[in-house]
Amino acid sequence: MDELCLRYRNWGRWGEDDQRGTLNFITPGVLVHAASMIRSGRVVSCGLPFDDEGPQRGGFGGRTNPVHSMLQDGGDIALGAQDHLAVLRYTDDAVSMPLQCGTQWDALAHIFYRGQMWNGHGLEHVTSTGATLNSIDRIADGVVGRGILLDIPRHRGVRWLEAGQGIGAEELADCAAAQGVEVRSGDIVLVRTGQIAQVRATGTWGEYDSGPAPGLGVSAAHWFASHEIAALATDTWGAEVLPNDTPGVFQPLHLILLVNAGMTIGEIFDLEGLATACEEEGRYDFFFSAPPLPITGAVGSPINPLAIF
Repeated sequence: MDELCLRYRNWGRWGEDDQRGTLNFITPGVLVHAASMIRSGRVVSCGLPFDDEGPQRGGFGGRTNPVHSMLQDGGDIALGAQDHLAVLRYTDDAVSMPLQCGTQWDALAHIFYRGQMWNGHGLEHVTSTGATLNSIDRIADGVVGRGILLDIPRHRGVRWLEAGQGIGAEELADCAAAQGVEVRSGDIVLVRTGQIAQVRATGTWGEYDSGPAPGLGVSAAHWFASHEIAALATDTWGAEVLPNDTPGVFQPLHLILLVNAGMTIGEIFDLEGLATACEEEGRYDFFFSAPPLPITGAVGSPINPLAIF
């Protein structure tokens, strides 16, 4: 683990003050090329609904599903609560939610390795008031660029991967080749395991929240780092295969890729509609836009990722 963390460490690569990590691979030229991916105008959302039917069951860190409440509704209007206003009436609402309870990006301040986060910064930079370095608002003008989907169940010829089945570097390369995708520096890679399809087929979230799951194995680090991927995301709770394939180390790819390589990681993406669109469009690359909410000091953010063909 230590050897892999050091091998792929990018601390200082973009300067001692950098807080973007591998998103720096999305250069102006990369973004201009990404814009050329828009051809048919088809738009697909990769975000799950933010409601009380989400995947959280309190299994990890006390995370809950969003709580939506109305501040002003039709009843308020009918009862005259807004009669002091001239002609106009309105409705208003609020949401209370953990920022990582649904489709979301991890900030580079989310994970620590031996007391340090991205670019070698210590624990003192994340306090009860939030993160002063590497917070999610530091990448508010991203994540946007060329996206590619690696549809692993389709590549294997199955409906979905089962819990505990890992995805390594060789399979990622084989899947990309089979789909006819040329992987480029600065790409944003979405990896489908089909776990959301399994949830819908069975009618229950089951152990989706931090339980056994398919996902990326530790060897996947070689593929992501060697291709200079800007960000990665999957359709599972934690992106990595669970149980992890490194006894004694929890979530090793988060340590290697997020903390040391500086790679933004997304989780709980809904990739089912995108998989269908890719097959129908006959290609697995697209323009991808998924900027986080600029929440000052936050270590994660809910998003509504959009793939545009």
